[in-house]
Amino acid sequence: MNKEFFEALEQLEQDGIPKEYMLEKVEAALQTAFKKEYNGQSNVRVMLDCEKKQVRVFEQWTVVEEVEDPTCQLTLSQAKAIKSKLKLGDVYEKEIKTKDFGRISAQAAKMVIIQGIREAERQMLIDEYEEKKNDIITSHIVLIDKNTGNAILEIGKHQATLLKSEQIPGEILRSGQALKVYVVDIKTDTKEPVIIVSRKHPGLVKRLFELEVPEIQDGTVIIHSIAREAGSRTKISVWSRNKDVDPIGSCIGVKGMRKTNITNEIAGEKIDIIEYSENPEEFIKAALSPAQVVEVSLSTGVNEEGKLEKGCTVIVPQDQLSLAIGNKGQNARLAAKITGYKIDIKSQF
Repeated sequence: MNKEFFEALEQLEQDGIPKEYMLEKVEAALQTAFKKEYNGQSNVRVMLDCEKKQVRVFEQWTVVEEVEDPTCQLTLSQAKAIKSKLKLGDVYEKEIKTKDFGRISAQAAKMVIIQGIREAERQMLIDEYEEKKNDIITSHIVLIDKNTGNAILEIGKHQATLLKSEQIPGEILRSGQALKVYVVDIKTDTKEPVIIVSRKHPGLVKRLFELEVPEIQDGTVIIHSIAREAGSRTKISVWSRNKDVDPIGSCIGVKGMRKTNITNEIAGEKIDIIEYSENPEEFIKAALSPAQVVEVSLSTGVNEEGKLEKGCTVIVPQDQLSLAIGNKGQNARLAAKITGYKIDIKSQF
């Protein structure tokens, strides 16, 4: 039994649960089992020898002048009767065979070990996905809940739920489909850790560009900001550390392949790539593309919460007004998000 026990520990370690961690849990389990056997009384020492593959348990008594607790103390005369070399302050130990434990005690030990394994697995899951926060992982759809529309995903050894509210509007998902998702967070205040994933988060598009564009990977091209209305349109602003490298061209790629690959990954969503400028007026003009802007006038004010708010008035040709505003105000809305300015668009008369 001892040999099988240590082989099981080695297998758990291969699965990512440290042997030292489990040894601590087993020691606690055997102590719990012994105390169950003796109604919670007495002291016990557990010795786990990995080399000899031995599990040994010892009941302990301390040699004292006057016994206050006979379950864990002996008088000197009692100790001498057992072993003549014992003296005050010494600890006398008697080995107990674990096979002598009763069924209830053994069950208590088993429960402590199982709980230890669950805690270790829980912590492993938390550690693994804490490292993957704000990153993309590839999952496979196990099933689609017909009632809620939520997708159950298989992610390695674990599962996660892609809520309907975090899916790209209009995207059709199917069981068995491979799907890239963005890890938003891992919720740890529940019994089982919950991996929060999304397809709507702007971070998904940002990470797709970082993975697709070598110039972003090597730090030549920098993503400055991003604004997204999933399923419809994204605006992303970029700039280059190297004046000889075109940041927009790098993101689009030869024959538009890089941008196309990203668009295909997010269900055909439109992407506007604009060049960031430290000049606010120029940045706002670029953000409102494809509309042409005649003039930008900056202003500052205080919003309803009493906080300072950056704003601007933008003048566009009459025939560009609807283009600047966009369908249901989307172009202006995304431009405001990506620049951080409240934008008031007016036509030129």
